[in-house]
Amino acid sequence: MSDFNPNDIALDNGNLYGLPKNIVETDLVVVSVPWDVTVSYAEGTSYAPQLIQEESLQVDLFDFDYGNFWEKGIYFVPSNDEILQLSKKHRAMAKEAIRLQAIGENPNTNTTLKQDIDKVNIACEQMIQYVYDNTKKLIQEKKKVVLLGGDHSTPYGFFKALSDSGVSFGILQIDAHMDLRESYEYFKYSHASIMYNALKLEGIHSLCQVGIRDFCEEESNYAINTEKQVNVFYDRAIKKQLIEGKTWVQICDEIVASLPQKIYISFDIDGLDPALCPNTGTPVPGGLDIDSIFYLLDKVKASGKEIVGIDLNEVGNSAWDANVGARVLYRLCGLWMS
Repeated sequence: MSDFNPNDIALDNGNLYGLPKNIVETDLVVVSVPWDVTVSYAEGTSYAPQLIQEESLQVDLFDFDYGNFWEKGIYFVPSNDEILQLSKKHRAMAKEAIRLQAIGENPNTNTTLKQDIDKVNIACEQMIQYVYDNTKKLIQEKKKVVLLGGDHSTPYGFFKALSDSGVSFGILQIDAHMDLRESYEYFKYSHASIMYNALKLEGIHSLCQVGIRDFCEEESNYAINTEKQVNVFYDRAIKKQLIEGKTWVQICDEIVASLPQKIYISFDIDGLDPALCPNTGTPVPGGLDIDSIFYLLDKVKASGKEIVGIDLNEVGNSAWDANVGARVLYRLCGLWMS
């Protein structure tokens, strides 16, 4: 770091933000997972990790709030080509399975369709194992780990690694969707099921969702009836409160008060206004602006909560989406490292 000049042109050295690349002396490791097999709308988020690395070179490192946190080091684990190829192969299979279901085919009566869905589920398990193995190793090495997807199915292996390491925590989820379906389109590890699967893990005892504005009755009922604590701050309710005179400061205080001491931040970028992320996997009108989310996260930090993990997912396959994603990622790193 002694020879690194943060005011100079960023070097395209394969690392995020052009920072020196040395995992041994690095505080925080970003694990990229190029995966978007079960996306139900727009594909392409599997390319986001690499695009974010490229666009990160445009980010100035000086930060008024968090100082020169980058000096502690950020190491980027590049996209694994085997995982990317597995994603491409099974994305084509999943896409055809989704098309067939949309025209009335049922895997309970269509043997070929069921076999393809089974293959997709097995491939998802392979991705989960890859994430589990890599994040658990880093946890054992006392690294701060940020997972960079890919679609929102990708952090399940990380959740499991934390849980199996004896960490008990709650999840703060920024998202347009609840992701509480038991399965979606018969895919057990769908991006629409990540939080349903997460709440089955022993180490996860609560879930706080912010920005939710697209969900089904099954998910709403599950959030109400599950034995584990689920607090939902719906986008429409937030906007109504703001219109009627409640301040964002007051709402953030309520959100922070609902969180346990140890939290994992799961940031699906479609939780933001889609003007910021138009090519995300499943964009939904509404959402929060980026500064409101940053303010909320600053309040979380100021409260003394302990962060145990972070993920950023669903960044779209375009330079603009990746530019926004790189800046959100930098802020998340600063939040944890400063």
